[in-house]
Amino acid sequence: MRHDHLEMVDTSRGEAPARTAEEPRGCLFALSQPPLMIFLTVVGGLLLMAALHDLFML
Repeated sequence: MRHDHLEMVDTSRGEAPARTAEEPRGCLFALSQPPLMIFLTVVGGLLLMAALHDLFML
């Protein structure tokens, strides 16, 4: 079986695009936002209270 009808595809990479100020900054930037930190603190506090309740309450 011959594959003469297939074309070669250029998979070489060109120059990387320049970074702009509008690009997302990633996970560490997201963790520095106050609403997310408040939410994670509340959830962590609830988990801590549940764990302490299970450990010390009969």
